[in-house]
Amino acid sequence: MKVLIITGKLAYPLVKEKADKSKVDTIVHIADNTQVAAFLTPNKIIKEIKNNFANQLDTVDFIIAPGLMRKSTTEIKEAFNIPTFKGSTDAADLQMVLDLMEDLELSEVKAADRLIEEEKRKQAFELINNYENDKINVNNLLKKSENILVKNLPVGEDFPMRVLSEIANAPALSKEDLIKKAEYFIASGSDMIDIGMLAGEDRSEDIPSLIDSLRPIVGDKPLSIDTLNPKEIKIAVDCGIDMVLSLDHGNCEELLPLLKEHNVPAVLLPTNYNDGFVPHTPKERIDSMKKLIKKTEGLDIIADMVLDPINSNSLVDSITAYNDFHKQCKRPMFFGIGNVIELMDTDSVGANAVLSGLAMELGASILFTPEESAKTAGSVHELAVASKMMFLAKKRHSIPKDLGIDLLVFKDKRKHNNLSEQYNVPLEEASECKKFKRDPKGSFKIRVSYGKNVEDSKIIVTHFTKTKPDISISGSYAKEIYDELVKKGLVTRLEHAAYLGSELEKAEIAMITGKDYIQDFPLFNHPLKLN
Repeated sequence: MKVLIITGKLAYPLVKEKADKSKVDTIVHIADNTQVAAFLTPNKIIKEIKNNFANQLDTVDFIIAPGLMRKSTTEIKEAFNIPTFKGSTDAADLQMVLDLMEDLELSEVKAADRLIEEEKRKQAFELINNYENDKINVNNLLKKSENILVKNLPVGEDFPMRVLSEIANAPALSKEDLIKKAEYFIASGSDMIDIGMLAGEDRSEDIPSLIDSLRPIVGDKPLSIDTLNPKEIKIAVDCGIDMVLSLDHGNCEELLPLLKEHNVPAVLLPTNYNDGFVPHTPKERIDSMKKLIKKTEGLDIIADMVLDPINSNSLVDSITAYNDFHKQCKRPMFFGIGNVIELMDTDSVGANAVLSGLAMELGASILFTPEESAKTAGSVHELAVASKMMFLAKKRHSIPKDLGIDLLVFKDKRKHNNLSEQYNVPLEEASECKKFKRDPKGSFKIRVSYGKNVEDSKIIVTHFTKTKPDISISGSYAKEIYDELVKKGLVTRLEHAAYLGSELEKAEIAMITGKDYIQDFPLFNHPLKLN
């Protein structure tokens, strides 16, 4: 197999190096008068090939064009009747693309490295789906003490960790807000939905309507209730709740016959809140949990060893309790990640991933979060992805890297070395102009309307003429908005157009990431400015 690769002058050294290292027979050609490979077009490449390879094309099996070329390679393929595809966006990945050519279905439209990412992602989800849909395997695994069935959902150490999302203070919400919250959690990837009751209040009369409102939303997914109040639990069980959070030494004897009768699993806490007993040391927690498991024999249970926030009691002690309990008792375990994330001022993405990894190593079965504060927004989605990552790593006996699924949001695995492209021109330092001159056509107020998903969010721009608003324009992308502003003739000064482009792009980033957008203020604090 011989592959003809067309590139630009600046990328040539790296393209040639990677092509020579590959297992494929290649010809690397620099397009005449083209410095940057991304500037190549199908017409330019066709001319290059006609001028330089007219008598050699019968030996060429494939043509590879730059991955950053904007147009598709279809015209090139039709001109020479030779399969022509896009290479990688980064020349550093070209060797990988060439070595995988026989196994990878390259594209005329998409860059090859993007295809590799998509294929790895597809394979990752196929592995999980095939595992979950293997009914014979699932039924055999459910015979083990560390696995149980919650409604129709297998829960346990042998399955991906299930994400349980709590609708906090559910009785205080309107029906509309309750349903919106549940729909958001389901769309974010939640496996189970929890009805969080109000601590210290008896709202048992609200439970039937709460369950009736949520059942059509959650469908086949399990629905649980979070309360220690026996009256609330009894009504929830009578209304068909699928799981109870929680039983402890103070309420288990009263509730156990009902839960067994209805075959409702329960999360166990090693506490007795009626008597004010809360164990702290790992040994105290484990001893108390073992006694409670003995009391609830015959009931499907999930053990919650209580994950403590950092520097409250001790996160380390609580993790030690999980680890020691797992070694001594093979039971499903409940891991309250929200207890840690909600009480720490940090971005939730990496913290959720690390805690999910710890949970997997400890043998946890359920990852719990209420996603209650702005800083933890997106935690359900993050945990849903992290759960799959950790399951794949576990099944592949690998670290959670290069799995096809990732939680890279603000950073990339590697940076493209754009500075390798050197231009023989003067380099001058930029300076900011302090003078301000108002655009005679008016000014703009930019806002972001955040929906429950990015797809539902909008950027809204209102135009003002002499301090009076006269038109608002909304859109999902910065470009479509500034194109509309230019089309309507609402911008006349170059510096005003540049400012709008900068602010609209900032608003789009805020919309995607969930950051709070305030016009004229930076989205991110400088990481090195601590004072």
